[in-house]
Amino acid sequence: MIKIEMLRVFRAVAEQGSLARAADVLGRTPSAVSMMLSQFEGHIGAPLFETDRKNRLTTLGALVLAESHRATDAFSRSLEAIERHRKSTAGTVRIATVPSVAVSILPDILTAFRQSHGAVRLEISDMDSAAVSQRVKFGEADIGIVSASMDAKTAGEQIAKDTLGIVCRTGGPIAQSGKAAWEALALEPFIANPLCALVDLPLVTEIREQCSLDVRNTSALLSFVRNGLGATILPQSALAAEAAGLTFIIPKGPTFARALLKIKSPDRILSPVGQAFWSLL
Repeated sequence: MIKIEMLRVFRAVAEQGSLARAADVLGRTPSAVSMMLSQFEGHIGAPLFETDRKNRLTTLGALVLAESHRATDAFSRSLEAIERHRKSTAGTVRIATVPSVAVSILPDILTAFRQSHGAVRLEISDMDSAAVSQRVKFGEADIGIVSASMDAKTAGEQIAKDTLGIVCRTGGPIAQSGKAAWEALALEPFIANPLCALVDLPLVTEIREQCSLDVRNTSALLSFVRNGLGATILPQSALAAEAAGLTFIIPKGPTFARALLKIKSPDRILSPVGQAFWSLL
């Protein structure tokens, strides 16, 4: 039977390039490392290194190393989760969310959650939807909140939706023009962000592809708009705490909205306090 420790030993030898250096990293004797590596290769049924010096992998060895990385990393994350639960009887909930939710929806949720779970530790990170999904997938967040188009097939439960519009500088060309149409974006430089892809119009697609500034941090994005670097597309909720000097316009014609979805890993069971936070969302 292949054990996780065999994968750890093989990974250490492959990364260090010798039994002696791997032994130092693992805190074992070279003979113990050599014995476990031999047992591992016996289970595999083929050599994993091209020479006895252990400094060059076979083709099979390279494939096995990639799987060893995945297995040992996942095992380490599970141990870290167990340790977090051991250290805190109240528990910890890790939330990864798109920035607009952090300033618009989460404050009320946190207030309600604190009333019944005041001792629970909350770890909150804000990032774009792709990064949120990755953190949830790899067990680095318990709950994620992502943006998606209204007709997206993204797995998750919708918690809200909001309309997308043009965000521009108050007093700038777009705001002064009085035009409430997507064509008004041509009056100023454009600043792209991931949500712009939800506006499915040839005009917006062309402007987005030609722009030279792409910003993924909402606070930085609003600051750039406020300072006259260009206009962008966001939901109004993104301006909740930083609306000064900015104008939000919902263009006439086709309207576009983004859905906010709460997501969790199908391979992990939320802790009781995690489930309580999930239910509040």
